[in-house]
Amino acid sequence: MMTKETRQFQTEIQKLLDLMINSLYSHKEIFLRELISNASDALDTLRFKAQTDQSLLEDNNDFKIRIDVDPEARTISVSDNGIGMTRDEVVEHIGTIAKSGTSKLLEAMTSKDSKELAPELIGQFGVGFYSCFMVAERVVLTTRTADAKGATRWESAGDGSYTIEDCDRAERGTTVTLYLRKVEDGDQDFLKEWEIRSTVKKYSDFVTYPICMDIEREEVPTDKDGKPIEGAEPVKKVTEEILNSMKPVWNKRKSEVTEDEYKEFYRHLSHDWTDPLETIHINAEGKTEYNALMYIPSQAGMDLFMPEKKSGMQLYVKRIFIMDNCEELMPTYLRFIKGVVDSADLSLNVSREILQHDRLMAMIRKNLVKKVLGNLKEMLEKDREKYLKFWQAFGPVLKEGIHYDFENQDVLKELLLFSSTRDADLTTLKDYCSRMPEDQKEIYYITGSSREMLANSPHLEALKNKGYEVLLMTD
Repeated sequence: MMTKETRQFQTEIQKLLDLMINSLYSHKEIFLRELISNASDALDTLRFKAQTDQSLLEDNNDFKIRIDVDPEARTISVSDNGIGMTRDEVVEHIGTIAKSGTSKLLEAMTSKDSKELAPELIGQFGVGFYSCFMVAERVVLTTRTADAKGATRWESAGDGSYTIEDCDRAERGTTVTLYLRKVEDGDQDFLKEWEIRSTVKKYSDFVTYPICMDIEREEVPTDKDGKPIEGAEPVKKVTEEILNSMKPVWNKRKSEVTEDEYKEFYRHLSHDWTDPLETIHINAEGKTEYNALMYIPSQAGMDLFMPEKKSGMQLYVKRIFIMDNCEELMPTYLRFIKGVVDSADLSLNVSREILQHDRLMAMIRKNLVKKVLGNLKEMLEKDREKYLKFWQAFGPVLKEGIHYDFENQDVLKELLLFSSTRDADLTTLKDYCSRMPEDQKEIYYITGSSREMLANSPHLEALKNKGYEVLLMTD
């Protein structure tokens, strides 16, 4: 058994800790997201390796992530029964910030120079792990690999050094215990059940593995028939509850999702209790692999034209929530789209909240826009009544794309609807052109504040006499 050692972090780590505590993350609860993400990665790695070596499971394939709190000691712990780490791996993953065992497993990273911080390391042991020090004055980690008898204990107060020693641990996997700082007024208290529940729900609801926690409830004793015993004092009962839904609807095949499931997720996502007008589900495979679930609402929100209101879809990476309102995924003229994109291949900047503008993101955005516009075109051609409902809600916003999106101008032109002097129905430019007399060489239009005013304009008399139709533009 090796003795206890005290080691110094890489020089960069103290700078990283200063960043982490002072400016890197805008919400301190993100530490829990990072620890859950690490636990999920460890379970993914174990499942992958166990395909060729079943002995790693040690007769325990009940994969789970546990959260435990001790109010008296002011600790919160996150545990997994995943692959675990050796002593050397702990030093490698946590003592430095430039390497990642999980990334090595998935890819040799031959194109990366491991002396620099690669963006994809965020959320794996070594970087996101340090967000713990935003809320903790001391962090203790214990871990054991599936094929080892001994375990390793790591401890640090975030002061530039850490201790590492051998220890005992019955089960494989990893436990990270945070000794929380005292809570100041207005700070989140991560010893509270509701705070933990809401954080898990927000950031990790769709992690594949159950995130479990012991919950204490008071129950009135019952008789043999299951009826409450009158006058009996309530007794405290502790049960393990699962905090996350584990139902990433977007990662399922379209054939596996019911209409009710689509609607339920839309309500969860948008807080809009009316059914969506259209659902667009993408399972992209090949060079760019991602899953996306997008909705066109049936009515416009009150904030559609508020410039200060952020818009965009939610972004997940490997089922872990990264950000709301990801503006890089959708142009502003499609800001009414609600939805989720999940990719395991996206690069991330040093903070998970700041997405790196990269080629893959641009490719996903291009594909999403193409899919939405294609869906609208199909709706216009096959269900004009439904498209009219869409146009009444979002037509003025869609028109912005003509000015800003040169790449898709031709498609957008086909989606525009106009009032005209022909009748009360709206028309497309294509239909307008199909009705033009042979001697008409231009498209005629007139602008004003109302259809009625324009229809009675004296400027139209000469064109009416020629049998020319005129578009009436009021917005």
